[in-house]
Amino acid sequence: MHKKRRIQWTGAIIFVLLLGLLVRLAEIQLFFTESFSKLDINLIQESVKQRTEEVVISDGRGEFLDRNGQTLLTKEQPAVILFPFLQYDLLHLNQTASILGMQQEDLQRQLTDTKKPLILKDNITKKMLEDINEMKYSGVYGVYMKEKDKNRLALHTLGFTSENPELLRKRYPDKKELSIRTEIGTFGLESTFDEFLLPEQDTKLLYHVDGKGNPLFGMDVKYTAEANAFYPLEVQTTMDENMQAEMEKILKEKGVEKGGAVLLDIEHSSVLAMASVPNITSKNRHEARNYMLTAAAPGSVFKTAILAAAIEKNLDQPQTMYDCRKNLYGEPEGKLEVLNLPESFAQSCNYTFATLAEKIIQTDPQFIEKTAGKLGLIDRAGWEGDVYHQQQFKQFDREETGTVWGDKRDKHVKKAIAQTAIGQKNVKTTPLQIANMMATIARGGERREVRIADKVLYQNGTTMLSFQNKRAKGESIDRYTAQKLQKYLRQVVTADKGTGRRFQDLPFEVAGKSGTAQTGSENKKGHPLYHKWFAGYFPVDQPTYALVVVHLDETSGRAKTNEAFYDIVKKVNEIEKKQT
Repeated sequence: MHKKRRIQWTGAIIFVLLLGLLVRLAEIQLFFTESFSKLDINLIQESVKQRTEEVVISDGRGEFLDRNGQTLLTKEQPAVILFPFLQYDLLHLNQTASILGMQQEDLQRQLTDTKKPLILKDNITKKMLEDINEMKYSGVYGVYMKEKDKNRLALHTLGFTSENPELLRKRYPDKKELSIRTEIGTFGLESTFDEFLLPEQDTKLLYHVDGKGNPLFGMDVKYTAEANAFYPLEVQTTMDENMQAEMEKILKEKGVEKGGAVLLDIEHSSVLAMASVPNITSKNRHEARNYMLTAAAPGSVFKTAILAAAIEKNLDQPQTMYDCRKNLYGEPEGKLEVLNLPESFAQSCNYTFATLAEKIIQTDPQFIEKTAGKLGLIDRAGWEGDVYHQQQFKQFDREETGTVWGDKRDKHVKKAIAQTAIGQKNVKTTPLQIANMMATIARGGERREVRIADKVLYQNGTTMLSFQNKRAKGESIDRYTAQKLQKYLRQVVTADKGTGRRFQDLPFEVAGKSGTAQTGSENKKGHPLYHKWFAGYFPVDQPTYALVVVHLDETSGRAKTNEAFYDIVKKVNEIEKKQT
């Protein structure tokens, strides 16, 4: 009896399992063939791909251009594509080998050793492509393949793409036609402009194969491409490819290992070049960070905001003297002398600005952060606005905001006020914000949002949409304050003991401010680490460029900020001469 019951239970379990298997097979083959699982996988398409060999000539994704129309991410590589079945057609095999300058036996051996299409790129000329295509044989094609440039520029800024099926379905729930293998932007401009850059259709050569890789349906190779004059779209950035290349080269030559530089066009409030180091590799992609959009302690560069507040509070009296023999906290130090305000700013006297900050707080506890906001050091500096159905579209990916006070109670603590006055304690700003502050001062106080994209173009070159050069929301400093700041910033360079005197012999007259911020950390040898800055604009008489260079987490003696700033300004001058 018990044996019979066990047999019945065993049979029932097997029946349920078989029924479950049948239901699952029905789901796969009958009910959900075009939308399987939560990722909406098209099983029919995927099964066809398993029986297809293909060579992707272009993935169909949109492109980034520099301000002169040069491609920034990809390059067109001449290539000859040979399908394996060419080895059986000795006439065309011999003709192909002759065009390519190869021995027939060598070419045949390469084709025999592969089941996939053979792609030859080395030493392929335009004449070879023309001769190959004149053969009009379906087993050999001469093409220009669009591929990612291995030495491409602005990796942190332009960003990268990757396969991420879950993010793809979450970001584009209505785009069921997109394969789960579609790469999407996950960092940088690739991410922020991803919806504009999504591929409509890739361009490829394909043919169907059996299980052994032999062609089905004869030797018919198909060419698929999107015959569309409008897509894929192109994003024309404001970047200058030459300036970007030189900036990256200089940072590397000067040994800036962490940090970077950003160069702005003041008139158009746009990024000409933006470089962040260390570089992005396949190993550190998961922790990629653009330090030009990351807030860090600005050190004495923040004294520019304290000075602006002092000017607006009428505390900038040139006859007032400050005992700069004292340190930040009023203790004897003996490094500098008794200085007036212009000299204090030029030589970056900490005591002077700690004294000014305390007076400002006494008259208006909120005035320092208000002034910092007017200079663009609180809100994000990048362009934001409504674009089609996207509300508050942001051009910059993961751009951080700035801070002045971490705790309101610090405004009642003398040491906290002093540390804040020199850009430490809880003060943090991004290099882009600092560059925009310099551009704001150079423009006479008008604060604008910074663009890195100028327009989105259709494939035929017509404009889909433009990003206007627009004023930033909120208050700005007045023209009088800006003009005074211009004079102070210039004296940093012209004064005999100014911290920027190194730049006196540059081809452009420079105005700017240096900064050093303690990080509270040490390197492996126990040496304290600092953030070293120089920020400025040039030429002084007709401000055109704003430049910030920052070297993060370096010992004081090793920072290469000023050297890199110097060389970038020289190189901008050379490029400008060539372009005119």
